[in-house]
Amino acid sequence: MLNALEVVTTVVVGLMVGVEFSVAFIMNRILDALPEDSGQLGHAHGGRMLGALMPFWYMGSLVLSAIWAIAGRHHHGAGLVVTAAGLLIVSVVMSMLLLVPINNRNKTWTPDNRPADWKQQLRRWDRYHYVRVAVIIAAFALLVTALT
Repeated sequence: MLNALEVVTTVVVGLMVGVEFSVAFIMNRILDALPEDSGQLGHAHGGRMLGALMPFWYMGSLVLSAIWAIAGRHHHGAGLVVTAAGLLIVSVVMSMLLLVPINNRNKTWTPDNRPADWKQQLRRWDRYHYVRVAVIIAAFALLVTALT
């Protein structure tokens, strides 16, 4: 049973890392290259879509990691899992304090109502997101290492 939990947790966190990496290094560049207001509208739509899904994914990843840490506390790699869960906590706190407030504003913007500093706000979101991606990549790497 513990083996199944380890694999499921690693896959769930790995997929989350892939989505967030793609947002940071692929999707945002695609959206920023679109003409006129299309990029800003795409950012707003992406904020609505992923803003609805990602909280469950982050919390689910954290819960799975915590369960693994508790269930496998006497097994090799338990410290790595605990550290990974700690990093996932950091990513959730970062999300709630830094990224979600910007995303909540962004997802309501249209070319008619966006603020004058909308590009600066999106760049700030990107900077925070890069750090969050590094944090969840580190958590994922620790989980993978704990499997061995």
